Amino acid sequence: MNGNVETNRSWDVLCHLSALCMFIGIPFGNIIGPLVIWLVKKSDLPSVDAHGKESLNFQISLTLYLIIGTIMTVGLMFILIGFLLLPALIIAFCLGPLIDAIFIVVAAIKASNGQPYQYPLSIRFIS
Repeated sequence: MNGNVETNRSWDVLCHLSALCMFIGIPFGNIIGPLVIWLVKKSDLPSVDAHGKESLNFQISLTLYLIIGTIMTVGLMFILIGFLLLPALIIAFCLGPLIDAIFIVVAAIKASNGQPYQYPLSIRFIS
């Protein structure tokens, strides 16, 4: 296999795996990691542009889902119904990172095979 193709695929994989920065304690690392890779390499490699957009869209979507869920739950606590939603929010904060990591690994594997990957429930902020 051509070394150039392997290098391109490495950058594609890195677009997805860089989202794991959140697990090493970097606030919003799940967004910052793919954003940096995408901004640096998008003009050089069309595949990085596509994978970077996909990764960013999913990470931004997931972050917004958790933020909006938190705001809604806390806001509804003032009328007591939010306390019923609290267990769901706790589950979302426990399962969210696990599900995120699973999707990141699946996307990275697809990227390493030269295949596109479309994350589920992703809002297309960047197109």
